[in-house]
Amino acid sequence: MAKPLIASSAHLAGGSAPDLSEVEFGLMIASHAFNRWTVRCMAAAGLPDLTPTDVMVVHHVYHRQRPKKLADICFTLNVEDTHIVSYSLKKLERLGMVRGQRSGKEVFYSVTPEGAQIIQRYAEIREQCLTSGLEAPGSGGLEFSRQLAHALRALSGLYDQAARAATSL
Repeated sequence: MAKPLIASSAHLAGGSAPDLSEVEFGLMIASHAFNRWTVRCMAAAGLPDLTPTDVMVVHHVYHRQRPKKLADICFTLNVEDTHIVSYSLKKLERLGMVRGQRSGKEVFYSVTPEGAQIIQRYAEIREQCLTSGLEAPGSGGLEFSRQLAHALRALSGLYDQAARAATSL
């Protein structure tokens, strides 16, 4: 007897790729859990009231500690609407986490020293609360994490291509 699929939408599980519905359900619940985690970890680090996008933006601005343009932040994070990232950057500026420096027509964003302290605290809390779970029996460990990261990037490309195709219908 076939194992029943765990899907949020049975009508999508009946097509030519029923397992994809199960993957999509897993993506939905994982994305909500991940968003909840990032917001709560950042609150524990000392910066409450951020959205998942705000957390994602501040981490990317800090990445390699090089100033970044709005367009580059959006491109890297795969955010189509620049207004969403722009709003986060303004909010993070008001909170003293990032600063914008104008260079010609462009504004380059970098993390402030205070922002860097919060991000370092986030990393400590992440190490304490999350990464220890990767070592638990049955977790699959680091190799599983690498394979999952590769699969998620591949799925991202698949869904981006499907979104482009859907706009021409």
